Amino acid sequence: MWGPQPWRKISPQGGFTAANLTIWKDLRLMERIPFGALEPSFSDYNTSKAVVLPLPYEATTTFLKGTASGPECFLRASSALEFYDEELDWEPFRAGIHTYSQAELDGVSAETCLAKVEQAALRVLMDGKFPLGVGGEHTVTLGLVRAAKRLHEDLTVIQLDAHADLRDQYEGSPYNHACVMRRIRELCPALQMGIRAMDLEEMRLVREKRWPLVLDLERRRDPLWLEKALEAVQGPVYLTLDLDAMDPALVPGVGTPEPGGFGWYEILEVLRSIFQRFQVVGADIVELCPRAGLESSSFIAAKLAYKIIGYRFCPAPLQA
Repeated sequence: MWGPQPWRKISPQGGFTAANLTIWKDLRLMERIPFGALEPSFSDYNTSKAVVLPLPYEATTTFLKGTASGPECFLRASSALEFYDEELDWEPFRAGIHTYSQAELDGVSAETCLAKVEQAALRVLMDGKFPLGVGGEHTVTLGLVRAAKRLHEDLTVIQLDAHADLRDQYEGSPYNHACVMRRIRELCPALQMGIRAMDLEEMRLVREKRWPLVLDLERRRDPLWLEKALEAVQGPVYLTLDLDAMDPALVPGVGTPEPGGFGWYEILEVLRSIFQRFQVVGADIVELCPRAGLESSSFIAAKLAYKIIGYRFCPAPLQA
């Protein structure tokens, strides 16, 4: 059954080493573990404020394959996290972080996948918790946003990504991962930031509709870019972070890497500013594409998730 699960702390023989993190196909045979390998007292669904939703959907990726393995490797790598956050002077796990069982999405249609994701996220939201989806290809974000939109009519989506993802259809499908922001913009307003790969028709559409979008080049030229960009946001926020938004020198394990992108402290500045200013009701981290020798990408994705939870639930005001 896909949903809240009881967990126990386990580790593979020899611990979570780089060698055994690469063999994700074998790791699938092992019992699941929670984010951070947290003990039940900090990962029980009823008492947790955050819920991690592993979403191993991969059907429309167009370059590198392997995003279906992303959630599994993300969770395994999360066991190596340090719980104390020196920036926040706090241990974010104390908010409680529950991990859903991994969704069975292999071979299902995009429509079925999105319906399953929406249903799961809606339950989490209606229980007053913060859903954090982990993909998997970017298509899954649409299901998460649909759920958030049902509870927050004035929702705005903030996307951090290398790609605009604004095609109406791609390879014959309106639910291709290259179309996810087009579908989302049909539901609610969106702010797109860090974009450095798009086609001419997408740019023409952005200019015609006057949609807020910050190119990676623009943010590098204007030190006040973030403050200006966030002026376009109103109401509660859903945050979607495609890992290819980041510099591939830092996070190479993504489906479609692009040169440029955010560094570690740059992305933290953006995330912190978003959580300082807005009520963030949900988030996702997508397009992790694990490959042998690049286990750092899974770990950095897990650390980003932990930072997001920390920013969301830190008991002290966030500092600029």
